[in-house]
Amino acid sequence: MSVTDYHTAGEPFRIVTAGAPEIPGATVLERRESARSTPGIDAVRELLVNEPRGHAAMYGCFLVPPETPGSLFGVLFWHREGYSTACGHGTIALGAWAVRTGRVEAVRDGVTEVPMDVPSGRVVAAVTTEGGEVRTVAFRNVDAFVVGRDVEVATKLGPVKVDLAYGGAIYACVPASSVGLAVVPEHHTDLVAAGREIKAALSGTEWARHADSRLSGVYGVIFHDDLGDTGPGPRQRNVTVFADGQVDRSPCGSGTSARLALLAAEGRLREGDVLTHDSIIGTTFTGRILATRENGSVVTEIEGTAHRTGESVFSLDPHDELGTGFTLR
Repeated sequence: MSVTDYHTAGEPFRIVTAGAPEIPGATVLERRESARSTPGIDAVRELLVNEPRGHAAMYGCFLVPPETPGSLFGVLFWHREGYSTACGHGTIALGAWAVRTGRVEAVRDGVTEVPMDVPSGRVVAAVTTEGGEVRTVAFRNVDAFVVGRDVEVATKLGPVKVDLAYGGAIYACVPASSVGLAVVPEHHTDLVAAGREIKAALSGTEWARHADSRLSGVYGVIFHDDLGDTGPGPRQRNVTVFADGQVDRSPCGSGTSARLALLAAEGRLREGDVLTHDSIIGTTFTGRILATRENGSVVTEIEGTAHRTGESVFSLDPHDELGTGFTLR
């Protein structure tokens, strides 16, 4: 398998460019189900995400045929535990990759759009170039909306109130201070433990349900610190704990969409305002609301940067006793 590796604000993203198995299905969501349920396909994900070729925090994708007219490709996002329905940092990386590799004809100075189909719907990466070089990528996400407010969750530390919102996946949002923590590297282990507990408590509840059952499930728990207001709008620092204790190094793209929906519902963010969203490692996305639908959902745009880190060709020796690898953390 040939891959190109990127990082978006510190979070890895591995794009499989050749050697991936054919994944059947008429839609991207159907192909996601096929990949999840077919051992021979999922073994490739395991090979690329597990050690010694990957690591516990690895993230990546398979490229599949597009679903909607005008889209360049479809995407199946994967991580250590399986396949996600959305991935903002991956969308940003794919926009940069498509322009840098000539997958799309790009302007030398200005904005080039890269439409793609992902399990949650159609998203568009708007890639800004200067002198032919990619500078930033802003992606317009599927509509984001509030799922629930002040939902009480029992934890070892006592009851915790969470807000839930959808931004391509369902996120539970919690002020870090409510569990006695802050979004800093020193609290990383405790944040992971609290995130796993809250996610498990919400699993299977009404708050984890989407109208399309294939998009159901609380994908991640976002802990956030409020850093006050800047000129353009609020500033927050966050960390997203997803899958089984995996931590997003970036500010989380689809999670930022979910946060925008909640901040808009609180009256904290209006159209034209900008959320400055920092990660646990100090990188930043900016998010804004482009429009509000009649049903209260919001159209969001998240901007960040992505950089190529390398290219590799991976193989599996048929005599390798480790097979598709392992995870040790």
